Amino acid sequence: MTSLHDRHINPLILKDLNGANWHLEDYVKRGGYSALRRILEQGITPEQVIADLKASGLRGRGGAGFPTGLKWSFMPRQFPGQKYLVCNTDEGEPGTFKDRDIMRYNPHALIEGMAIGAYAMGITVGYNYIHGEIFQEYLQFEEALEEARAAGYLGDKIMGSEFSFQLHAHHGYGAYICGEETALLESLEGKKGQPRFKPPFPASFGLYGKPTTINNTETFAAVPFILNMGAENYMAIGRPNNGGTKIFSISGDVERPGNYEVPLGTPFAKLMELAGGMRGGKKIKAVIPGGSSAPVVRGDLMMNTDLDYDSIAKAGSMLGSGAVIVLDETRCMVKSLLRLSYFYYEESCGQCTPCREGTGWMYRMVHRIEHGKGRPEDLDQLFNIADNIKGRTICALGDAAALPVQSFVKNFREEFEYHVEHKHCLVPAYL
Repeated sequence: MTSLHDRHINPLILKDLNGANWHLEDYVKRGGYSALRRILEQGITPEQVIADLKASGLRGRGGAGFPTGLKWSFMPRQFPGQKYLVCNTDEGEPGTFKDRDIMRYNPHALIEGMAIGAYAMGITVGYNYIHGEIFQEYLQFEEALEEARAAGYLGDKIMGSEFSFQLHAHHGYGAYICGEETALLESLEGKKGQPRFKPPFPASFGLYGKPTTINNTETFAAVPFILNMGAENYMAIGRPNNGGTKIFSISGDVERPGNYEVPLGTPFAKLMELAGGMRGGKKIKAVIPGGSSAPVVRGDLMMNTDLDYDSIAKAGSMLGSGAVIVLDETRCMVKSLLRLSYFYYEESCGQCTPCREGTGWMYRMVHRIEHGKGRPEDLDQLFNIADNIKGRTICALGDAAALPVQSFVKNFREEFEYHVEHKHCLVPAYL
């Protein structure tokens, strides 16, 4: 089994970590809080911090890939009232488990990144919304917050400056929908976690109706490293429009599932090599490259694809959160889709009719096909249902449910047709 150090290429966030050296003292020895200290002691302006983030090419690591510096520039710095900074650690999609490891191994990088973001946007209060099913990491993050407060890295007049920032942890309840930023805000406010209409966007009407910026855990954690090494050096790690490193969570039929931090643009074949290749020497059949909501890609195509936003888009999918699910030749694609369809059916908040009704409809049809009761017209009907969900819901959960259905049927139609015609699976392992 590989150590943490063997799993990465040019790591930043997960460099030199062993699971025991996450405390403040260890982080400071690795250069932690030096970026925040330099900003405050040298009087680096918020505008310069945002300009550096823009120059670095850092894109949101939660899935959307929106440029971070540009997002920070949307915050109205001169707004006279309270503003908020929120970290989205509600990591609940199948295949995702990178953010919990950031909090487990390097929580102070996240704290420092949020403090820098608060300084850049003129914010004094922040929250880290943590997924309800990772309680140990939540407790550890609370401990890291106490360490930072005691050392003067959080609170009033940080490091003797005029900058103050209070950061709190909020433990969710495990609802996948709260990973959507406005549903997260509703939950933070103590209400049912259901998405809001946009516009207005959180930058103008967010938490408690005040301007709010929301970023992913990995996005914030990258900020101190960018400011320490320089925007150009960070951009040079990756490739144009895809700067820096990315943590990929690889699971499924590989020898060494886990988190691997590599430069954006790294070939998928290299990630597979780091993960020890296919389990048991079997052939690769399919890959979901960006979490379960991303369209599935045939394995042979994915083996010739690089891990960056643009290359994966050309392959017909999305980089998303970087959650890579690998399926070998023994996996039934109908059964795999059935499990995913059930997840989105169960996790739909029910607010929008297309999603509330459509996710259940798709699940029941795939269930029928898997259990030998499918009809020839079901495959085209699945496409039709998915088309009538996509783009017709308040948030992207509808699309997240529809895209896997369409991509599974499109890329592995022969298996679905075999199920319909023969009433059982094409894959020998399932006979």
